[in-house]
Amino acid sequence: MNNKNTFFLLLTGIFMSSLALHSQSFHANRIVAHRGAWKNTGTPQNSIASLKAAIQLGCVGSEFDVRMTKDEVLVINHDAHYEGMDIEQTDFSELRKKPLKNGELLPTLEEYLKEGKKQKKTMLVTEIKPSPAGKERAMKLTEKVVETVQKIKAQKWVVYISFDYDILKKVRELDKDAQLQYLNGNISAAQLKADNIGGADYHFSVFQRDEKWLPEAQKLGIVTNTWTVNDTLAMDYFLGQGIDYLTTDEPEKGLKHDAYFAKTKRKLVWSDEFNYTGLPDDQKWGYDVGGNGWGNNELQYYTEKDSNTAIVRKGILSITARSQAKENRKFTSARLVTRGKGEWTYGRIEVRAKLPKGRGTWPAIWMLGKDIKEVGWPKCGEIDIMEHVGYDPDTLVGTIHTQTYNHVRGTQKSKKIFIKNPYSEFHIYAVDWTPEKMDFMLDGVTYLSIPNEHKSVNEWPFDKPEYLLLNLAVGGNWGGAKGVDEGVFPATFEIDYVRIYQ
Repeated sequence: MNNKNTFFLLLTGIFMSSLALHSQSFHANRIVAHRGAWKNTGTPQNSIASLKAAIQLGCVGSEFDVRMTKDEVLVINHDAHYEGMDIEQTDFSELRKKPLKNGELLPTLEEYLKEGKKQKKTMLVTEIKPSPAGKERAMKLTEKVVETVQKIKAQKWVVYISFDYDILKKVRELDKDAQLQYLNGNISAAQLKADNIGGADYHFSVFQRDEKWLPEAQKLGIVTNTWTVNDTLAMDYFLGQGIDYLTTDEPEKGLKHDAYFAKTKRKLVWSDEFNYTGLPDDQKWGYDVGGNGWGNNELQYYTEKDSNTAIVRKGILSITARSQAKENRKFTSARLVTRGKGEWTYGRIEVRAKLPKGRGTWPAIWMLGKDIKEVGWPKCGEIDIMEHVGYDPDTLVGTIHTQTYNHVRGTQKSKKIFIKNPYSEFHIYAVDWTPEKMDFMLDGVTYLSIPNEHKSVNEWPFDKPEYLLLNLAVGGNWGGAKGVDEGVFPATFEIDYVRIYQ
């Protein structure tokens, strides 16, 4: 073989190796195992065993923490202390004498990266911990971490994260192509972009506090991650919002929920988390007003923009019925509606709420057809996601009303079930509405499924938009069937959030 052919084959080999490296693709899911998959596997946090478990689960990433010993060895441990020893004040050899609970030795960064490089589907999310000794040592730690990553050629696996903004700026200085995510939650998406940081890995409360944060970050091309999300409701909220990554101590749960969203293609299209103080958001909510009995001989007068009957405080919407005369009624309350502000055809409508207690109360989460003024009730279609009457404690009813099936005829399709602690605990009331059926759910469990019979709009008027209502009635044909105990007022219906997925 002549030199020209040898040189050509060498160049081809280098090009193909580079192409393979740059075309490396990780798992398509969004779940990052926090300190590895340890909680349900019995392995120690930040151990190589927990890394292997995360890889075996198929997580897109496994997160771990890096610190530096007194003699400048990089080790994997979350806390500043290990087995009672201050890592920064202890030589590596002393730390290494104390094995992890599974018998594994305290891993070094080099060992951890080498293990991670044995596969090509799980990213290594590397948290560089700020140094208690100050910036100078933190910068030295950062330099050594990047040097180790480059020495092992693990750049394509590694995502750097830190609570220290200067650490990430230092990484960027050392590696212009590094993937970076900031943890502390105090920098805007625009500033992250301006500083070429590229990613926000913020505590979930930061994103929930400001519902515009994620959409704005996505518009700017900022990668988004959130930690540490173990509650499945919060998982659904963020996965439905289209977050890029979700970090959790329970990746098994996360993978299951991520797979649901991948399969159904559903997104969170509307929500109110009530993360503000004052009257309900008038961009989302309107009011039905008056005391005309509302077709059911109800006893309350529904007021408008009245903090005595509807107010948001500490993340909760409170709808309160009071023994307070107004015009022709002895009670006041509120009925919030999304009519003209939010209407939907199909989807999962989910409300987390705590119910009022007492005979004569009648809280409801329900929907009406947008065309009610044109076609009237019940032809417009009514979906009662949750109704509860106070004289029948610890129960809820889910119902549909249509021209053919309605309570006037006694033909409505409904089911009553027992509910544990509805007055002291929040529960999730939901309906999953598709063209083929409606599933009524309590805390994620379906208790009533109503199929589309495919006859006519008289049986199924649910292929068109409906709007949402939240209200607390007093008395009425059903709610007051056994009288009203005036001693239970004021009575409050508390709503933690409303979420709509399509």
